[in-house]
Amino acid sequence: MNELRRRLSILAVSAILSTIGCRPPAQNTAPATLPDNIKAVFDKPAYKGATWGLRVVDLTTGQALIDTEPTRKFFIGSVRKVFTVGELMNQVGPTHTYDTPVYRLGAITPEGVLQGDLVLVASGDLTMGGRTNPNGTVAIGNFDHNEANALGNANPTAPDPLAGYAALARQVAASGIKQITGNIIIDDRLFQPWNYRDQFNLRSIFVNDDVVDLTINPTRPGQLASVQYRPHAAALRVDNALHTTAANSPEEIKLDPELPACIGKPACTATINGSLPVNYTPPMTNQWPLMRTIRIVQPANYARTVFIEKLQAAGINVKASAVADNPSQLLPAKNSYTPDTRVALLQGLTYSDDAKLIMKVSYNIGADTSLLLYGLTQGVDNMKSALAAETQNLKTSYGLNPADYVFVDGSGGGDTTATNDAVTHLLTKMSTHPAFAQYEAAFPILGVDGSLAMVTAFTSDPTLAPAKGQVHAKTGTYVEGTDAGLLLKGQALAGYIYTKGGKKLAYELVVNNVPVKNLPEVVQVFQDEGTISAILWRDN
Repeated sequence: MNELRRRLSILAVSAILSTIGCRPPAQNTAPATLPDNIKAVFDKPAYKGATWGLRVVDLTTGQALIDTEPTRKFFIGSVRKVFTVGELMNQVGPTHTYDTPVYRLGAITPEGVLQGDLVLVASGDLTMGGRTNPNGTVAIGNFDHNEANALGNANPTAPDPLAGYAALARQVAASGIKQITGNIIIDDRLFQPWNYRDQFNLRSIFVNDDVVDLTINPTRPGQLASVQYRPHAAALRVDNALHTTAANSPEEIKLDPELPACIGKPACTATINGSLPVNYTPPMTNQWPLMRTIRIVQPANYARTVFIEKLQAAGINVKASAVADNPSQLLPAKNSYTPDTRVALLQGLTYSDDAKLIMKVSYNIGADTSLLLYGLTQGVDNMKSALAAETQNLKTSYGLNPADYVFVDGSGGGDTTATNDAVTHLLTKMSTHPAFAQYEAAFPILGVDGSLAMVTAFTSDPTLAPAKGQVHAKTGTYVEGTDAGLLLKGQALAGYIYTKGGKKLAYELVVNNVPVKNLPEVVQVFQDEGTISAILWRDN
């Protein structure tokens, strides 16, 4: 539930607000009544007691075509990411890369012995070469492994998750280093650690998005199921105690522990156990394999082990133990490295590629990292200060009133709220920036990819089916457990629609407080919002 929860503003006032860089509250000049076909969806029995909001803006004229509940701050979940990603992209540019250097702390003898330590300096590169396709693009599936445990399944991606570490190790070897007498250290001091949803401390170093993937297939009843895992590293072993069981028997998969605190200690182990019916149908994908993930809760320790193993594979004799706590106490003063001591450099993907990863599959850790990276551009290195810097930026650069939103992190966690006007104003402003093409390209596309790939209910109506590919919208989901069951506190879509009539719209569609029994009922809300989005496409 915690994981799903993850997955899950006339004249006098205007004059005053303009002096502090804010807009006045939105004027509800749009039609007072909804189109009947949209109201019919709002009025479904499933939404009794729920609250809908919809604001639609014509980007050519700036006119609000529809604006319901204009002053309400809705729970928007991951729609919050449209702010985080847009602000960082405008700040650094869509082609900016976060590159990861390796430095030597000591001299290299003529025989190739590094008499000192080797330091990998984390840059906040989200993928570290582990999602790079052969053509240089970022590998993304429609059901991402970061949400495997919440959704019940995921699509594995093809690239080697350790490719970047291997590339760095080969460069170190090519620099002439054959042996390292000192230690191997990960310098992850780029920003202050951020407690990510009570799971682990988010830092600036990543391996496979800081998860270990488990790929599961059934065998025969009574036998152990087939379980493969990646990455393979001595930092964490996964033991298989999951049994294939008879057809139609109960399915139960347990990870013990899901958050292994032992990473960095010898013989750190996690176990997958439980029962897997031989005729089980994997959710979401409806095909094998089934996926689960174990969180890498000590990313610096894990990355250090991986880097040592790749150095050894590149033919370098490393004296330091591969499995140990990252010896950060041995690091020199922050930012004291000199260019002449650099022995390797991994170029990251462009931020436009990172943005696609964050937005298409709603990668929470990537969004939180993006806000911390934005903070660095403003001279601060922690989440609290980054949020404060963002508030100032949204007021002065984008004209947003801080009273119109509540942000607690960069990804949309917890009680993240905003008015529809705040969201559509941000989207409107982004459409005028030079990086807009790359920004918009990061959004999921209705019926095509990312978190909107599964939204297809609208296609049952021939007049709506051509909306496929014409709606680019970020999704946001916030589900909470209550004494009465599950409550969908927020389900939202926000983005752009290229309409049948040739208009370009910015919109946010959101519903709050929908009682649901299970994940399929959450998916049905997605489908209804997709249908409304398609109606907006057809009728404008």
